[in-house]
Amino acid sequence: MANRGAAIKHLLLRNTEEIIDHPHLERVLLSGKKLRVKHGVDPTGDKIHLGRAISLWKLREFQDLGHKIVLIIGDFTAQIGDPSDKLEKRPFIAKIQIERNMKNYLPQIGKILDLKKAEIRYNSEWLSRLNFRDVSDLAELFSVAQILERRNFQERWKKNKEISLRELMYPLMQGYDSVAVKADVEIGGSDQLFNLIAGRKIQERYGQEPQDIMTTKMLLGLDGRKMSTSWGNVVNTSDSPDEQFGKIMSMHDSEILNYFELTTDAGEEKIRTHKQTLTAGKNPKPIKEDLAGEIVRRYHGTEAAEKARSKFEKLFSKKEVPEELPEIKSKKKVAAIDLIASLDFIKSRSEARRLIEQGGLEVSGMAKKDPKEIINFHGGEVLRVGKKRFFRVKV
Repeated sequence: MANRGAAIKHLLLRNTEEIIDHPHLERVLLSGKKLRVKHGVDPTGDKIHLGRAISLWKLREFQDLGHKIVLIIGDFTAQIGDPSDKLEKRPFIAKIQIERNMKNYLPQIGKILDLKKAEIRYNSEWLSRLNFRDVSDLAELFSVAQILERRNFQERWKKNKEISLRELMYPLMQGYDSVAVKADVEIGGSDQLFNLIAGRKIQERYGQEPQDIMTTKMLLGLDGRKMSTSWGNVVNTSDSPDEQFGKIMSMHDSEILNYFELTTDAGEEKIRTHKQTLTAGKNPKPIKEDLAGEIVRRYHGTEAAEKARSKFEKLFSKKEVPEELPEIKSKKKVAAIDLIASLDFIKSRSEARRLIEQGGLEVSGMAKKDPKEIINFHGGEVLRVGKKRFFRVKV
């Protein structure tokens, strides 16, 4: 019981931003009652980054305590587009694109959750059946003023940016998901709080007990800005060990401790020790290496983490790369061939293509052999062109 109590304490405190209703949830967890814990993911892209994985790891904690995870793949809501924390109107996403994105979703989630024990649902199952009267009944529960109180809508309103009625209705759909699966608890990022609360209100409308809510802390990108795939400042759960290690080593020092807390299972004592070291102004490189190793181990295993670290050290610590590197300017997203063809010492696109295909291009130790590959930069990456030319990327 002592171990279970410690696990529940960790569940409620580590990486959580807000819990509604905290006393109720803690009491139910300690009672031993088995809960239906809901989490929804909209496949608006084909990869899951470390920021989205925070909620998934929280689900894993519930799963390890014996609770039923209800994972909702938002194949319907992804087409509509969640406006949470978005300062521009989200476009419709074609159904065929959603289907492409979903192909690799479950294998990525399976790195974290035991999918055999989870209940996996697709919200088109019930949302596509609602008629206009059903939607009107849901809409009656909220006023326009309530929805416009959301920070991102206020900012768009002040800047005279368009807000679609479709976006205003997204919380109704996510909230109805909770009714459809009879959720006891719902987990989401802190930007999802309005949608999660909507779920409580809609459940009461349908005669269900309102779900408890747990929001997780948000993770910034490698460059200290909001994490965004379109900005290329993300680490994905499906990235190779070398990619994960290299990306972490190029991140802003200011985010090291946040990444330790939010993306690893490192103990509080280790994090506290690293904080003291950084506060004392000592070299952050060994701590970054430890962080990168922890992340690679979590998704690829101990052996892969050791190999990635060894490769990185060989490349960057044993003078294979000069300490002082000339800068090369690049866009955030650029095709490999366009990047190399723009260099002064490359005479033609044909030469650039041959060099890439023969393994003459590496980004932070990762070979890029497809001339058409779109490379995402956030700044600070080390570029090797040919055998002995090295550059540091400036976005």
